[in-house]
This record gives sequence, C-alpha cells and structure tokens, in this order.
Amino acid sequence: MSFLWPQYLWLLPALALLPLAYLWLLRRRNRTALRYSSLGIVRPAAAGRSWRRHLPPALLLLAFAGMLLAAARPVARVPLPWARSTIMLAIDVSLSMRVSDVKPTRLEAAQDAAKLFLRELPKDIEVGLVTFAASSQVAQRATLDRAALVAGIDAFQMQMGTAVGNAIVLSLAELFPEHGIDLADLSFGGGYGNGKPQGRSLDAQAKAPPREFTPVAPGSYNSAAIILLSDGRRTTGVDTLEAAKMAADRGVRVYAVGLGTVDGEAGAPEGMAIYLKLDEATLREVARMTGGEYFHAGTAEKLRSVYENLGTRVQVVTRETELAGVLALVSAVIAIVAALLSLLWFRRIA
Repeated sequence: MSFLWPQYLWLLPALALLPLAYLWLLRRRNRTALRYSSLGIVRPAAAGRSWRRHLPPALLLLAFAGMLLAAARPVARVPLPWARSTIMLAIDVSLSMRVSDVKPTRLEAAQDAAKLFLRELPKDIEVGLVTFAASSQVAQRATLDRAALVAGIDAFQMQMGTAVGNAIVLSLAELFPEHGIDLADLSFGGGYGNGKPQGRSLDAQAKAPPREFTPVAPGSYNSAAIILLSDGRRTTGVDTLEAAKMAADRGVRVYAVGLGTVDGEAGAPEGMAIYLKLDEATLREVARMTGGEYFHAGTAEKLRSVYENLGTRVQVVTRETELAGVLALVSAVIAIVAALLSLLWFRRIA
C-alpha cells in the first residue's frame, strides 16, 4: 500500500493523546461524583467503569484513525470486476486445423472451447468473432447475442494459409472503427506507419486519412481485449509483430493461445503431410508487447482449461485503486455507531 498524501500520516501519533485525555476525564468525573452523598448519583459513576462505558469512545478513536488514513489517500492493488466491454475472438481456420493430434481435431477442439468460454463469460460483455487463414473475415460483429456467436463458431470454413497479423489488425478495426484502420492498405504495398504511398484505381474515391491518435501504454485500454488462437506460423499478410505494435499503441491486450504441435510434422486426414511448426516465439512476443499472456494447449483438455482461465481473468483484474472513499465511509459508519450506542446506553453523546 502507498499514499498519495503521506504528510497526513504524521498526525497519527497525535491520536495517542486522545486515550490519555479520556483517562484524565474519567478520573475527574469520578472525583466529582464522590463529592455527592446521594447513592443515586454514585451508582451511575460506578456503572461508568463497565465495559459499555468505554466502547463508544474506543469506536470514536478508531473512526478518527480511519479518517486520518483516508486523508492520506491510500492506494493499493485490489481485485476489481473486469471493466472491459468487448472481447474479440480471433481463431485460426487454416487447413492444418483438420489435424487430429488434438482430439477429435484441432478445429473441433477450438470450437468446443470457444463455446465453453462464451458460456462462462458474463452476459454483459460483448464478444466479436474473427476467423483467419490466408485472409481474415469478421464472422460475427461484437454482440451480446451468444446464440449468434455459437452459430458463427459452428459455421467455420477452412482455407489455406495463415495470416496471424491480419487477424489482429481486423480485430482492431472492429474495436476502433473511428481510427480508419484499413487491412487492404496494410496488406498491399506498405506496413504499419511506413508512410509509403498506396496505388489505387482512377475510379476509386479518395479515402479519408486515418484518424490521428496518441499511442498509449501497452495494456492500458480497459474496454477491450483480443484472444488469438493459432496452430501454425504466419505465411502471408501483415507482419505479426507489426500488428502487435498496432495493438500495443492502442493499449489493447492480446492473449495468444498456441494450439497443437510445437515442432515437427503431422499428417492431414487424407494422409498428405503438412509441415506444422507452431511459432511460439512470435506468439509470446505478441503477448509481451501488448501486456497480455501466452498459453500453449497441446490437448483438448488443456485448451478448455486455458479458456476457463481466460474467462476468469477477463472477469477480475488487479488494479491500483484509491481506498480513501471506502475508508472515509467506514470511519463515518463507526462514528455514527459510537454515537448511537452512547445515546442508547447513557442518553448522551459523550
């Protein structure tokens, strides 16, 4: 825990004077009470030595301490409900997803795990679906309609190629439509931010220039995240790390999931060998650059556990949070309780 205004903590030792002042007042009252001959007046003085007599002042002292701590504005890392409202699921549908080293096949395992993820996710978080192979498509725009998302997952069509970078860029285009991100411009003729002129047809209308934006810290955008699943390495499209840089500049975390064979060969159902080598190094770097995490899933069970883990992570996140308001509220409640007990037991606030 840290404090934004730590200078107020120097007032805490002064609280030690309050118990001393309280004891002095008790002795003074007792001496005053003994001057009277009436037993009716002495009895309340004697009753004042019971534990109930000391509880309200003790609560009031605790309330003062809490208020001083609140004035110092404490800040702590606490788990809070996830503030993100949109998650983009980008899933590889290249032909290698037919391989059955992950039972029953990589694609079916990915579909089952994605549907499980949707069931576990809070209903007020929108989810979009992007599929990618040699090209990328938005299979379902971000929506709260889980049935539409499940239908999109069940309708996957496999293709050749693996354009991992395209999937990230297309997901960003869905999350930030006002930024004018154009996947075609990035795929043909120039990379992210290289400033190269793009050729176009004479009949094509001039496009509005992309909106200028100020890059932010990686992982600092709390309204969206991308979950990327791939079983191979990029073979076409936008460079994966260039796409990750675009996500990092916008503060969007990318959680990368590597599925299936890490190194070696696997056979397609027809017996034709497809060289499969999961590019873990790049996927790890994508996660690192964007402030996300990388997971490897070599089995269907592991993939399901990864999605369950991600479902938990996107619901609760640890953030630096100021606790002054909470402390002040608790201290006020304690002070009110002390006053009410004093009124109830002794008919006065003292």
